[in-house]
Parts: sequence; structure tokens; C-alpha cells
Amino acid sequence: MRLPPPAILAGLYAVLIILGGILLMLPAATAMPITWSDAMFTAASAVTVTGLVISDTGSQFTHFGQGVIMVLIQLGGLGLMTFAVLLLSMLGLPVTISQRIFLREDLNQTSISDLLVLVRGILKTVLACELLGVALLSGVFVPEFGWGEGLWQALFHTVSAFNNAGFALFPDSLSRYVGNPIVNLTIPALFIFGGLGFIVVTEAYGKRSWRAFSLHTKLMLVGTLALIVWSVLTFAVLEWSNPATLGGLASTGDRLWASWFQGVTTRTAGFNTVDIGSIHDNTSLMFMSLMVIGGGSTSTAGGIKVTTFIVLLLATVAFFRRSQQLHVFGRSIGAEEVMKVLALTMVSLMTVLVAIFLVTLSHDGDFLDFAFEVTSAFGTVGLSRGTTGDLDGFGRAVIIAVMFLGRVGPLTLGFFLATRSKPRVGYAPSKVYLG
Repeated sequence: MRLPPPAILAGLYAVLIILGGILLMLPAATAMPITWSDAMFTAASAVTVTGLVISDTGSQFTHFGQGVIMVLIQLGGLGLMTFAVLLLSMLGLPVTISQRIFLREDLNQTSISDLLVLVRGILKTVLACELLGVALLSGVFVPEFGWGEGLWQALFHTVSAFNNAGFALFPDSLSRYVGNPIVNLTIPALFIFGGLGFIVVTEAYGKRSWRAFSLHTKLMLVGTLALIVWSVLTFAVLEWSNPATLGGLASTGDRLWASWFQGVTTRTAGFNTVDIGSIHDNTSLMFMSLMVIGGGSTSTAGGIKVTTFIVLLLATVAFFRRSQQLHVFGRSIGAEEVMKVLALTMVSLMTVLVAIFLVTLSHDGDFLDFAFEVTSAFGTVGLSRGTTGDLDGFGRAVIIAVMFLGRVGPLTLGFFLATRSKPRVGYAPSKVYLG
């Protein structure tokens, strides 16, 4: 039986989750014994770079276990085929057409041309960003924990941040550093760069001219900036007087830092410097919408992607203007792209709604908390209102499936359902009354 590339890639990610779960079950990986359910959930959360956890990562797992989680995050975040191609290139071995096809699916590309150039650009970007992140965070962790533990903390949180995973080694995530400028600038910079997408980062570095940028890069930069401004300001306005979040912080400076950090982390990363379980319901709904949008294509982030959201907005505006084409930045977007966006959004919304329904079958009550959990899993964000540990076996299985779909991609799910054969019979057009 011949399987399509997305099916094989999905299988590879599933195998990686199983192997990760087995390693986390080893006695050397945990300070206290854990169940298979805990191990598989943690491995799935790491491979899908989500960050939802059953128990505290820093106290539950030893350095070996934390190292396993970190490697799973790096492999899952950057893609299995990306690492495979990098290894072949370093060994001087040729990359075959079939391997390039798998790489194309893993990086969510439409062409196999220039893939090796993209992979080398990814390697340079990862090395530069993560080395810089470790150096900066060491200035915070080394004085507090010493050289050995401090460097380990810096490395783990750098890898987790750049891959938009949201795993932290502290029970309160990064809440203890709510007013620390280095943490509040370095961690967001890492997951913003990781969430932009490697194409955008390498193109922005290589061309350094707005007019030379591709349409994709322009949309990602403008869209990301607009969403950051919106999320930071909205979070500050909604939570400023909440005594359980921003209102309980000691100074105005801490409130501003927390608003910045929590506003930018919501779409992708899953770190937090305030108690997410205490935010207002309207803030939760705002967060859920941002988690569905997610980050950029070819990035370590999840969601339907920023460019998908922008094309949806442009299509809506074009409809009300009675325009047959979408125009932005002097370029047009074809009808086929709009159809892909509509299909992706529909599959994503159905996935989230079905998952919420399934979770609430065995968890009646606190609907918003579990809807928040499902949305966070789909967007591979990792923020939680404190319900992850309350999930039973069925609920955990649903969340694992949603995290997996969110990482492998709704387009891959659509690939399984789509047919590539051309219709042999044409039918006369007709009208359907809508609205």
C-alpha cells in the first residue's frame, strides 16, 4: 500500500511520541514513578510543541527526563525531515526527490525547489537565535542557580521558547520573573522569531528591503505586528484592575511587563507570568481567538496561521466591495488560495468543536475551562486555566489527538480527504440561497 507523504510524516511523528513516552517511563527520567498516560501525554505535548503538562516538569523529571523533553521539542518544532536532510547534507550524501517531497510536506511548502537552501537557512537561524538566547538568559539563571544548573535552565527555556513549546522548569511557569527585563525581552523575542516562520526570517535578513520582500513576508510582518499590538493593549485594558492578575502586581512597571509578555505569548508559546486560571472570561475568549490564529507557515507555531486569517479578512472585504479579486501590496491572491484558506479554516473549526464536544462528554461543568484547553491544544499553545490535571483517560486521549492534529496540520487532514482526480462529467451551474 502506497501512502501519501503527509500520512508517512504523521506516522513518523506518532512513532516519535511513542519513543519519547518510553524514554520518559525509564526510572532515570523521573524523580517519582509516573503512569504510561502521563508519559505519553508529556511526550505528545513536547513533540507537538504545545506545553500542556500533567505535573511540574522541573520537579517531576530528572535532568535526563528534561533532556528527553528538550530533544522532543527540538525535533517536533523544527520537523523530523528537516533534521534528516541536515544530517544527510553534513554527511555529504545526496538528498533524493522522495526525501525532498517529504521535506516539502514537513515544511508546508508547495514546491520542492530551493528546499535545501531553506533548510540551511533554518539551521543558521536556529543556531544563531538559540545561542544568543542561552547567552542572554544565562545572565539571569547563572547568578541564581550557579553555572551548571543556570546554563541548563537557560538552554532548556531557550529551546522551549524558540520552538514555541511553552515548557518551563518552574511550577508557576515564568511568573517569578514578571518584572525581569531580560526574561521579558529574550523569551518573547525567541518565540516571535520562531513563530514568524523560517522563510520570513531568512528573507528579512537576506534582502533587508521592504520592496524586495515577497507578499508572504509582508503579510506576516504586518499581521504579526497588528496582532501583537491588539493583544497587548486588549489584555492590559481587560485585566488592569483584576486583583488576581495585573491588579495584584506591585508596580505599574510590572503590570506593563506582564501585559507585554502575556499579550505576545498567547498565539504561540504558552509561557505565562500571571495566573491564567484567574483571567476574566472575556480575556479567555480573546485568548482563544488568538490561539486559533496562531503563527506563521514554516514556523514552530500552530493555529490556522496568520496569513490564513489575513486572506479570510481580505476575502470578506472583497465580497462586500463586490470585487472578484483580492489585492494587497500590489499583488493579487487567486481563487485557489482562497479555497484552500476556507477549507483549512473549516477543518480547523470542526476539529475544535468536535473535540470540545468529546471532552465535555466526560467533564460536565466549567465549559469555558475545557473549551480553552482544547483550543490551546489545537493551536499548540500550552496555556491552561488549570484543567489539564483534571482530565480523565478519555479526555487526555482527545487532547493528545487535538495536539497531534494541530502540529501535523489541518491541511494534512484535508489531504487525506481530498481527491486529486479530475471530474469526468461537468454539470450545469445553479444557485443556492445563502444567508
